[in-house]
Amino acid sequence: MALLLLSLFTLLAAGESVSTDPTVKTYIFRVDSESKPSIYPTQYHWYTSEFTESTSILHVYDTVFHGFSASMTPSQASDLEKHPDVLAVIPDRRRELQTTRSPQFVGLRNQRGLWSESDYGSDVIIGIFDTGIWPERRSFSDLNLGPVPKRWKGACQTGVKFAPRNCNRKIIGARFFSKGHEAAGGMGGGIGFGGAINETVEFRSPRDVDGHGTHTASTAAGRYVFKASMAGYAAGIAKGVAPKARLAVYKVCWKSSGCFDSDILAAFDAAVNDGVDVISISIGGGDGISSPYYLDPIAIGAYGAVSRGVFVSSSAGNDGPNGMSVTNLAPWLTTVGAGTIDRNFPAEVMLGDGRKLAGVSLYAGPAISGKKYPLIYPGKSGILSASLCMDNALDPNLVKGKIVICDRGSNPRVAKGLVVKKAGGIGMILSNGVSNGEGLVGDAHLIPACSVGSEEGDQIKAYAASGRATATINFKGTVLGVKPAPVVASFSGRGPNGMNPEILKPDLIAPGVNILAAWTDAVGPTGLDSDTRKTEFNILSGTSMSCPHVSGAAALLKSAHPDWSPAAIKSAIMTTASTVNKQLQPMTDESTGNATTPYDFGAGHLNLDLAMDPGLVYDLNNQDYVSFLCSIGYGAKTIQVITRSPAACPMRRKPAPENLNYPSLAAMFSAVKKGVLRKTLVRRVRNVGDVNSVYTVKVEAPKGVTVSVKPGRLVFSDKVRELSYYVTVKIDGSHMVMGDAGAVFGSLSWVDGKHVVRSPIVVTQLDPL
Repeated sequence: MALLLLSLFTLLAAGESVSTDPTVKTYIFRVDSESKPSIYPTQYHWYTSEFTESTSILHVYDTVFHGFSASMTPSQASDLEKHPDVLAVIPDRRRELQTTRSPQFVGLRNQRGLWSESDYGSDVIIGIFDTGIWPERRSFSDLNLGPVPKRWKGACQTGVKFAPRNCNRKIIGARFFSKGHEAAGGMGGGIGFGGAINETVEFRSPRDVDGHGTHTASTAAGRYVFKASMAGYAAGIAKGVAPKARLAVYKVCWKSSGCFDSDILAAFDAAVNDGVDVISISIGGGDGISSPYYLDPIAIGAYGAVSRGVFVSSSAGNDGPNGMSVTNLAPWLTTVGAGTIDRNFPAEVMLGDGRKLAGVSLYAGPAISGKKYPLIYPGKSGILSASLCMDNALDPNLVKGKIVICDRGSNPRVAKGLVVKKAGGIGMILSNGVSNGEGLVGDAHLIPACSVGSEEGDQIKAYAASGRATATINFKGTVLGVKPAPVVASFSGRGPNGMNPEILKPDLIAPGVNILAAWTDAVGPTGLDSDTRKTEFNILSGTSMSCPHVSGAAALLKSAHPDWSPAAIKSAIMTTASTVNKQLQPMTDESTGNATTPYDFGAGHLNLDLAMDPGLVYDLNNQDYVSFLCSIGYGAKTIQVITRSPAACPMRRKPAPENLNYPSLAAMFSAVKKGVLRKTLVRRVRNVGDVNSVYTVKVEAPKGVTVSVKPGRLVFSDKVRELSYYVTVKIDGSHMVMGDAGAVFGSLSWVDGKHVVRSPIVVTQLDPL
C-alpha cells in the first residue's frame, strides 16, 4: 500500500531556533499550567524564563494541551523532565497519511432523510487535518451558501500562491503548520523527512501539492459537481457527504515528508479555538506501534477537542488484513475502517491459451486490446527486486516489447509501471501476494496495466513459465451495481484493539475503495513527479478515504441535532450501522472472500438512512473517560497529561474498562481459569426518540456463551429519559472454543418496533501478560 501511505491511513521558518547539532531533537512538554507563577504575564513568558530559550520553542499549546514543543538535546530534555511542573515529555514523531457514488451508497437520498433534515450540513464547520487544499476546484464553490457562521473565530492564513480570496464562504479558514517539520530537518532527519520547506515542490501555505487533503476535504463536504470523472472513469455527479458544510483547512502534512506530532497538536489547539464542530484526521501510525494515550499527541489533542464538544473522526490504518493492525485506538476517537462500494473498474487479462482472468485498472491511455504480446515474469530469476519491479531491477534485453508481471509491495504500485516502461516494456500485470489476497485497488497507470488477485497472479506466472506465453489486457471502463458490496477492504486495519481489548476497534467501516473526489493541479493522478497529467478529480483508496465519509456524516448529524455530544453522534452512527451487504447477506472479507467479524468492521458499515433517528444513544462525558483511564491503571499525574486537570481515581472499587459506556460490548476472560466464568457489564442509554417508548432486548449470543440482560424491558417517559441495564456473560472456560479470530461474536439489540439499537458483543480469552 505504498501509494496509500504517500497519499494518506495516505510546516513557519524555525530560523536560528534549529540547532545543527545532530543530537538535537524535538520534544513536546506537558506542563502543569496551574503552577505558573503570577509574575509571568503569559505561559510563553514562563516557559522561556524557566524552561528553555525562546529561540528553541516551536509551538506553545494552551487549549487542548498545556505546554510547548521545543528543539533541544536529549540530555536537556532529560533535565527538564525532572522539573516538578513538567508532567510528561513526548519525543516528536513523524506520522503517515492513510491513503462519487459513495454518498448514495451510505444511504443518503436527495430531498429526504438526513440530507434534507440537516440542510446538507449547512453551517457546520469541518476541520480537515491534511496536506492542504486546492481551492479553485468546483467542489469548493460557495455559490448560494449563506454568510460565514458568526461563531467562527478562525483565519485565512496567506502564503505562497494562497491569497485571502482563496478563502470564501465554503473554505472559511485555512492555516499551515511547519515548525515541527522544519525542526526535524535540522536534526539529521534526511531529505524528505522534515527540514526546510523545499519550495520547488511545496508551497509554504495552505495550498495542496500532494492531492490528499483536497481529496479528503471534498469527500467530507464537496459541493455538487456535474460532469465529474477521472479520465472518463466514474463519470457522473460528484458530491461530498455534507455538501453545504463549511471547511476549515489545517495543513499539517507535507509532500513526501509525513506529518509531525508537534504540528498536529498545534492544529488541534488552533481548530478548537477557531470553532470547528468536526475534525477529520486521516493520519495515523508512523511506526506501526500504538503509543499509550498519554504519549500519543493525536489521542491527547482529540481528547481536548472531544471534551469541548468537537467530534473527531480518524482512520483505522491500512495495515490489514493482519490482526491487531488497527490504529487510533483512544475511545474518544471514532476510528473508521474501509469497505468497498458497488462500483468497480474492471480490466481483463487474456492469455494466449484463451483463458480470461479478471482484474481492475484506471488506465486511460492508448489501449493494446486485441494484440497479444510476449509475457514475462522477472521474478522467476529468484531476485526479489526484479520480482517487485524496483528501480533499475529490470533487464531491458529481457523486458523490451513484452507485458511484464510485477509483484505488489515495497514501491508504489504505479511506480512499478514506470520501471517497466523505462525498460521498454509494453504493459504490466500487477500481482497481489498472499497477504493482499484478492483485494484489488484501481490505479491510474502510466502504461497499460491491470491489477490481479493472488490466485490469478499465480495462474499467470505458471503460464508465463511454460514458454512462448503471450497476453493482452482489455479495459472495460466503469461498472455499477457490483455484487457483493460492501466488502471489507483487504487493507483496512483490523482488531482486536492492541491497547485495550475491552474497547472494540475499529468502530465502524465506511466507503474507502476507489473513491472519486477532487484533486490538486500540482501533480498528476499517480502522484509521481514524472506524471504530468492534469485531472480535476482522482480515484483513491485507503482508510484516509473512509474517515472523511464519517466526518461528513457527523456534520449532518450535528446540523440535525445541535445539542448532541460527540459520543451521542458516534453512538447513533454505530448502533445503526449495517452488518450485511446490499444483498442482505453477511459482509465478507475482500482478501479471502470469507465471512467477517466485528474485528474487521466494528459495529458495521455506515448507514445514514437510520442514523438521524437512532432511538437510543450511549452517551459519555469527561468523567466517564477519566474513570476509564483510572480503570486501565493510569495515575492522577498521567491522566492530567491527557485531560489537563488533576484526576482522583477511586481508592477502593477500581472501575472496569469494559464498563465504559461504549456502543459495543467486549468481555475478556482469563485463559488460565477453568470452569464456569461470569462477567457483568453495565450500560446506560438515553432516549432520543418518542418520549413514551418501550424497548425490549434481543440477544444473539456468541457461540458457547450465555448472555443475560436485566432488565429485559426499558420503559421511557417524560420523566424517565435515561436508564441503565446489566449484561451478564457466562462461559465454560474448560470447553470454550474461540475460533480463527481468537474470539466469538454476537450482538445485543434494543427494539421498540421502529428502532433497532444494535451493539456488537465480543467475548475472548486472553493469557495474562
